Amino acid sequence: MRTIDHDASGGTEHDRATRSGAPLIPLPRRSDQATLRSASPARATSAVPASASTGVADLLRGPVRPARVLMSVPAAVYLQVPTERGTDIVGVLTSDAARLPLGCILFRPSNGRPLVTLPSGAPAQVGGGRIVVGDLVVRAAAWWDPRPRLPSLRPALLPEGVRQLRNTLYGEGVPHSAFTLPGLPAGPGGPLAALRGAVRRADLDAALRTATRLIGLGPGLTPAGDDVMAGTMAGLVLLGHPAADRFSAAVFSLAAGRTTELSRALLRHAAAGRVSGEYAAVLQGLVGERPLGPAIEGLLATGSTSGRAMALGLCTAIDLVDRTTRVR
Repeated sequence: MRTIDHDASGGTEHDRATRSGAPLIPLPRRSDQATLRSASPARATSAVPASASTGVADLLRGPVRPARVLMSVPAAVYLQVPTERGTDIVGVLTSDAARLPLGCILFRPSNGRPLVTLPSGAPAQVGGGRIVVGDLVVRAAAWWDPRPRLPSLRPALLPEGVRQLRNTLYGEGVPHSAFTLPGLPAGPGGPLAALRGAVRRADLDAALRTATRLIGLGPGLTPAGDDVMAGTMAGLVLLGHPAADRFSAAVFSLAAGRTTELSRALLRHAAAGRVSGEYAAVLQGLVGERPLGPAIEGLLATGSTSGRAMALGLCTAIDLVDRTTRVR
């Protein structure tokens, strides 16, 4: 990323970005120029550097826009930003938070302290290379790509890796039908059972119909039902299923008015193949590009249910790709 060669601070931010594990990708110099033009000298010197997702590059590098706080917790603050196409979400996340595709990752952990102490609805600003929320000023000093680079448009997955993912998720020797998620109805009439049935029949349209039952289902800012569908959508896109775009567009259209704004934003990113760093690590492990075991553990440890739900979505996508595109 363009972070160091054109930055006045020399190698310091490069070292921080390297230690954070963020891949560095070059972006045009105008990002720096816009930042300098729009920031006052006092704020420019006190800004906190962060590694920003290219999924929110247009917002960060664009004109300064008013925003408001959606939610603030010790490891993250989420901002709603009005745009020409509706509302986008940008997150400022500490290094120990999930690496979401809409996030700017700080080079420090939360240590149990909130990033800001502002209530929901408090004003903020996004644009000109910066995020300003309360006394916190964050500058995009490095960039990372939330769409993992895989070996090909339709990558082959390691069979042993797929078995390892399934066994870790479901439990070795445990039937998939026994898998449950908190907040989602279990049993043969539940939505997860319907999704498994659609996969067994290699019926992509039936799998899509389960989205009407899953979107918005479950507690929290990202309901478990949404996370299952986000994992499925992103998996289909990244594994090259020919109907991935149609499937993802249909699921995303269902989300309007049925789920939270944060979850809907993450579904939009999933439809473009932009995923969390933890999800991307599992995919890279499945194609043999990194150790798989630690990647699976990292994903499953994400949130109270999100990581397990996303992993279930990935397994669903793997099965749908295998069963609906296999040469018969």
